[in-house]
Amino acid sequence: MIAVIIFCFAYLGIALGKVPGLLIDRVGVALLGAIAMVVFQVMTPHEAFLAIDLPTVLLLYSLMIVSAQLRLGGFYTWVAHRLVPLSIHPKLFLLTIMLVSGLLSALLANDIVCFALTPVLALALLAARLNPVPFLVGLAVASNIGSAATLIGNPQNMLIGQTAQLDFFAYFIWCAPPSLLALASAYLLILLFFRRRLHGDLVVVETSREPGQPFDRWQSSKGLLAVAVLVVLFLTPVPREISAIGVAGLLLCSRKMKTRDITGLVDWHLITLFCALFVLVHGVTQSGHLDASVAWFSRVGVDLVEPSVLTAFSVVLSNLFSNVPAVMLLLGFLDSSIPEQWYVLAVSSTFAGNLFLLGSIANLIVVEQAARYRIRISLVQHAAVGIPVTLVSIGILLGWLAFV
Repeated sequence: MIAVIIFCFAYLGIALGKVPGLLIDRVGVALLGAIAMVVFQVMTPHEAFLAIDLPTVLLLYSLMIVSAQLRLGGFYTWVAHRLVPLSIHPKLFLLTIMLVSGLLSALLANDIVCFALTPVLALALLAARLNPVPFLVGLAVASNIGSAATLIGNPQNMLIGQTAQLDFFAYFIWCAPPSLLALASAYLLILLFFRRRLHGDLVVVETSREPGQPFDRWQSSKGLLAVAVLVVLFLTPVPREISAIGVAGLLLCSRKMKTRDITGLVDWHLITLFCALFVLVHGVTQSGHLDASVAWFSRVGVDLVEPSVLTAFSVVLSNLFSNVPAVMLLLGFLDSSIPEQWYVLAVSSTFAGNLFLLGSIANLIVVEQAARYRIRISLVQHAAVGIPVTLVSIGILLGWLAFV
């Protein structure tokens, strides 16, 4: 029973995003929950260590190293500068931003894509006297949708792919069509909502330096080559985590980039969150209460693995707890012999990130980066676009399920 109490308090704290009276965030709450599992002897320290899925953590860490290589090489800034000339054609500019954001997020961390592109695009939008809100919201929305198309597009997809040992290519073939359709619908909805508000007033923003990392052709080429090699290796029988950590190790062998600089860009908070959640979920699972929950849902006529039900739970829980904790909670209900269940969870939990501003870290990164240039994107402004985009995206996913 103690495991359930710890689990419930931890997930409540994750949902709130803090503990009243303490300066602690979601990662801290999850970590405290994992510590409590050991302190109250739900499991031994050794069992807690074994509960952590090392292959998933290795894959996540390795892909962060690859993204760090591209970020330090100035690749993201270079891409943003290539987009700027299109600002004289607002509709085409918006379309291109969303396509590039979606494509890069499918192969790289969507959070990093938003972090790197937002400053350059913000200045370009202000200089072109365009309303920056629809373009920056489009950047965030597209990064979430695009990341659903592959097993390496975001952390929850990596977790799902590793847990169910999903085939990389089979996942892409199944998930790319609804992701593309959702991206197209998001573009049309943003264009419709802001059809008379694409232009804005000129705002002069003083900045002491050009935003972003200076472009280094060689270092960026190394990063892009690493991505290409990884995609090829992911199509082979070689375990993904082995391929990824091997490529990451080669990138660390650099004569120009310090190891400290590369590893300094690794999101250690996210890795800590993963490890803590593995311990939390293992603690409540071994207590038998997760199986009891499945049995209870069955008795009341709710089949959690039925696509529409799973999608609904995924969307709600992802906006309560955020994507990764929600996915980790739902994994225990799925059958590893039925890939479609895992596909639905991956796509729906990712699409759910567009519902509200707090539903995705990528959304918050865009808003915080934009605020530095006096661009304000409110919860209401985002929700006015995010809610219809999410509803239509989920509708596309359910329609795709009926089609296939």
